[in-house]
Formats: sequence, structure tokens, C-alpha cells
Amino acid sequence: MNVIYNEYFVVLIFFTVALFISLIILILSYVLNSQQSDQEKVSAYECGFNPFDDARATFDVRFYLVAILFLIFDLEISFLFPWSLVLGQLPFFGFWSMIFFLAILTLGFIYEWKKGALEWE
Repeated sequence: MNVIYNEYFVVLIFFTVALFISLIILILSYVLNSQQSDQEKVSAYECGFNPFDDARATFDVRFYLVAILFLIFDLEISFLFPWSLVLGQLPFFGFWSMIFFLAILTLGFIYEWKKGALEWE
């Protein structure tokens, strides 16, 4: 039973050191950094909108399209990673169903590419 407590004690020391280092970094960031706003800080972000503007500004459809494409390919990876881990134990149907899934995604990607959905102009 004492061995278990020794293992948890190491984890407790790790968390204590991590908390201590995090607090030091947080405090130093406020002490060493100037908190004054300058022109660069209040300028437009990467999306091209001013940070202090009307909240009901319309967004370009391309932002939504890029977000949807990211979600689609992110989900593809979330299916592909576990499949690759058990690839050796999968039967014939499991292998070819994933190949079919990847083929559909590849065709969709090629279609979007040909339509110019990935172009940012």
C-alpha cells in the first residue's frame, strides 16, 4: 500500500511544480509587460474586421466554408486514426469500408478544389 502512495506522491510533486511554474510565468507576464494599448493592438485582426465595430457585421461566406472544410477533414482524421491502429485485426469488410469512405472524401475534396472553393481571393 505504501508503494501506491509513493507513486501518487511523485504525481503530487509534479502538479505542485507545474502550478508553481505557471504562477511564476503568469505573474511575470503582468509585471514585465506593458498593459497600454497601442495602434497595433487595436488594429484589425486576421479576419479583416475592426475589433471595436458593430457586432452585427456580416461575414463573408468563405469563412464558413473554410470552417466546414476544416470540420470535415478533422472528422476524417478522427475516423482514420483508430482505423489505422486496428488495421491488422480488421476483416476484409472493415478495410474496404474505410477505403470507400476515403474515396468519397477524396472525390468531394477534388470537387471542391475544381469548383474553386479553396481559393481565397
